[in-house]
Amino acid sequence: MPRLLVIPAAGLGSRLGSSIPKVLVPVAGTTMLDRLLHLYKQWADRVIVVINPASADLVRAHVAAHPDATRIECVEQVSPTGMLDAILLGIPAAASYKPSSVWVTWCDQVAVHPRTLERLAARTSPRMDDGMVLPTVTQREPYIHLERDDDGRIVRVLQRRESDHMPETGESDMGLFALSPKTYFERLAEYAESVEVGRATRERNFLPFIPWLARIDSVTTFPSESPMEAVGINTPRELATVESYLRSIGRE
Repeated sequence: MPRLLVIPAAGLGSRLGSSIPKVLVPVAGTTMLDRLLHLYKQWADRVIVVINPASADLVRAHVAAHPDATRIECVEQVSPTGMLDAILLGIPAAASYKPSSVWVTWCDQVAVHPRTLERLAARTSPRMDDGMVLPTVTQREPYIHLERDDDGRIVRVLQRRESDHMPETGESDMGLFALSPKTYFERLAEYAESVEVGRATRERNFLPFIPWLARIDSVTTFPSESPMEAVGINTPRELATVESYLRSIGRE
């Protein structure tokens, strides 16, 4: 059974000051999309890229010229209602693939270490039945914090972008999630029926799905290789930081 990768990539790159779609912004000379396609090539048999209609022609042309174009499909997110809806948009296309696992990664998480992916793959083999598996990092001044109860279960997600009060040091996701077929095709749609929009962003966020799922299914986490893997590229400063990290580990 194939493994599927879904990449929500409808951002326009406005915070980066870019005149091209965010997913096509070069990072150390290689576009974000091409970096992800190379990074996940051995782990994902199929790729669904969720794109913005305003930049659809540019992204589709880029994908068509890629050597692995036949295993990549683009779907458009017409309304910018949030990451949850972007991920859900992949379901119709994904259904025909019958994947053994569905991986989701944000388009700007290009610093994920190959060893983290190896550990994720080992935890999401067809023999495993976790509802979700995700690598996490511990960092100061977190943008995201996974709050746990005394038994270690994730019970709440705090988000700086939603104006939540954040701890000085927290446990954060790194924009990479592995979902079982049941979680992706059934649980996620069930959650979407009643989810509320974010207080500050007014978007339908994906991250609160983690504690929702943890109440009814198994959510497993493991430490990533490096805290740098959690750095998404939203600003010129973050772009420079990730480029420096990639050079330091020989992944220019």
